[in-house]
Amino acid sequence: MSDIWGYQPTTGHTAGNTLTGWKVEATDGSIGKVDKHSDEVGSSYLVVDTGVWIFGKHVLLPAGTVTRVDAAEEKVYVGLTKDQIKDAPEFDKDKHLGDAGYHEQVGSHYGRHRRV
Repeated sequence: MSDIWGYQPTTGHTAGNTLTGWKVEATDGSIGKVDKHSDEVGSSYLVVDTGVWIFGKHVLLPAGTVTRVDAAEEKVYVGLTKDQIKDAPEFDKDKHLGDAGYHEQVGSHYGRHRRV
């Protein structure tokens, strides 16, 4: 199984291209917009602002959950349902950098749902 914290080569994402502000689509519909993202090797991710969908929650999505990036439409598609994302640990801006335990918790949640 490939690394959940890295973009798969088939997604169409090119490192260095910004995804901030792009819409995020789950397998069953739109879930929000990219608030920030990282292309850091071994720790690539998206922080998604779900807006009013689940009361303003921000979630951390490992890059391995991304299935496709559509530059023409400025959309990022993930291989997860809205409920799988809703049930994820909430983004913790104080823990996400340098906290291996937090990354393990988030990665473990999404690793159970991967379709890679």
